[in-house]
Amino acid sequence: MINVRKSSERGHADHGWLNSYHTFSFANYQDPNFMGFRSLRVINEDWVIPGAGFGTHGHKDMEIITYVLDGAVEHKDSIGNGSIIRPGEIQKMSAGTGILHSEYNPCETEPVHLLQIWIIPDKKGIQPSYEQQKLNLDELDGKLKLIASPEGENDAVSLQQDVKLYAGMLQEGDRLSYNLPENRHAWLQVARGKVSLNGTSLDAGDGVAISDETEINLIAENNAEVLLFDLN
Repeated sequence: MINVRKSSERGHADHGWLNSYHTFSFANYQDPNFMGFRSLRVINEDWVIPGAGFGTHGHKDMEIITYVLDGAVEHKDSIGNGSIIRPGEIQKMSAGTGILHSEYNPCETEPVHLLQIWIIPDKKGIQPSYEQQKLNLDELDGKLKLIASPEGENDAVSLQQDVKLYAGMLQEGDRLSYNLPENRHAWLQVARGKVSLNGTSLDAGDGVAISDETEINLIAENNAEVLLFDLN
């Protein structure tokens, strides 16, 4: 079963400094039919203007992933981390018992384009933590590369949830397949470009909930970048 969430149907908020599209209910956008999928709670596609960003604010009991598509994000938090996240990197923050952080676009001339992803953890009250990994882009070229998982193996960041997150960068005509184990579910998010999933054409910003399927077949209709979540 494949259920498509079209980019044009997402929630939208334009705050001037922030232009954000919400795949699932978030802040003032509430849709009872789109409260998340399995443990995947938030996918926000954000554009932040130069020199602006999210001031210091708090989170609790959430796994938060930042995936930058263009530009850079400057991160600072209450457990002593300060870093810049750029394309080709993944950042994960386990909010646990509580953490404060800020996120800014440090560039004075170009916006930053990113995906903000929240996953509900399988355990509350854990110690807050932070991880950031540089990705080997050769391992994303025409393939699905594991970038987040419970064990954090092969340079993936670790997650406090039974979720495996893969990223792939496809050239037009590239084909790849993913075998979905029995009783598992998947969510595909098209970050850029256009792909076909099991014969269904998808554009940038589209998402797909996948259940009761054994194989996911992707064909790049033009150059594309995708995220695939394997969920329990």
